[in-house]
Amino acid sequence: MLHRDNAPQAPASGTAGLPDFRHTSVLLDGAVDALVQSPAGAYLDGTFGRGGHSRAILQRLDASGRLLAIDRDPAALEAAAQIDDPRFIIRRGVFAELDRHAAAEGLEGRLDGVLLDVGVSSPQLDDPERGFSFLRNGPLDMRMDPASGISAAEWLARSDEQEMARVFKTYGEERFAKRIARAIVAARREAPITHTHPFAEIVKAAHPAWEKGKHPATRVFQAIRIHLNDELGQLERALTAALNALAPGGRLVVISFHSLEDRLVKRFIRDQSRGDTHLPRGMPIREDQLNKRLKPVGKALRPGASEVDANPRARSAVMRIAEKLV
Repeated sequence: MLHRDNAPQAPASGTAGLPDFRHTSVLLDGAVDALVQSPAGAYLDGTFGRGGHSRAILQRLDASGRLLAIDRDPAALEAAAQIDDPRFIIRRGVFAELDRHAAAEGLEGRLDGVLLDVGVSSPQLDDPERGFSFLRNGPLDMRMDPASGISAAEWLARSDEQEMARVFKTYGEERFAKRIARAIVAARREAPITHTHPFAEIVKAAHPAWEKGKHPATRVFQAIRIHLNDELGQLERALTAALNALAPGGRLVVISFHSLEDRLVKRFIRDQSRGDTHLPRGMPIREDQLNKRLKPVGKALRPGASEVDANPRARSAVMRIAEKLV
């Protein structure tokens, strides 16, 4: 855990000595408007990133408000060290365990809002050393926490053709998953696959039908990243953890960036708003006995044209809001 008093100190310029990879928070005002219902409340930002949402939340809080943020990326933790505010605390970890982090700060079941901005951030995409993108050549890593788990290069070296095809199909919705996996196995017999550009070229050469305006390796890179970081599993556990950590009347705000994430969030909110549905047919039961735990707040929101023009990476974002009932 990093409190502001013992967080690493940064030099006068830049962000903790890191390259200046810019990040524009998506749906910033809309998310904070939906989240912060009380300036004196306690809130949790499950994905600090570079702090765009956290800083906006702090601007809405009064002197008694509190904000707990979580991130597993060491670069994000260094960026968080720049916030010198007694109302703010950052903890290292995964948002799947946000209820545990809230409990450690005495906030279990007391949070007035939880924000989850899911997926990879612009600084992670733009830093070639992280290996998330094929736009710049760099080592194939793709881990949110470079000190945990195996890199993409290691996974490509170890996985068999069937496993790769399963991941590409499941997490990338790639139609030609088997063909691409076969090409990767053939390529690695010739030389290890260690960097983003050579890997993207292997996928590109194996892909028979390119989508207009999309690099043929896009879905494969997405799939490997999601798999290595257990992103869907983390999100599923985080939603349940948020429900446990929120106080009645507290808001859950989730921003997702592809259909697999949004589908999971939509289903979770729907199921929790229906309550107990596995009841014997014909059993008389009152509405208040269904144990409904959430209610949706409005419809799914997307960025406007002006935001997408300013930040093209926002184009696929979807925000869903729900309120805890009991």
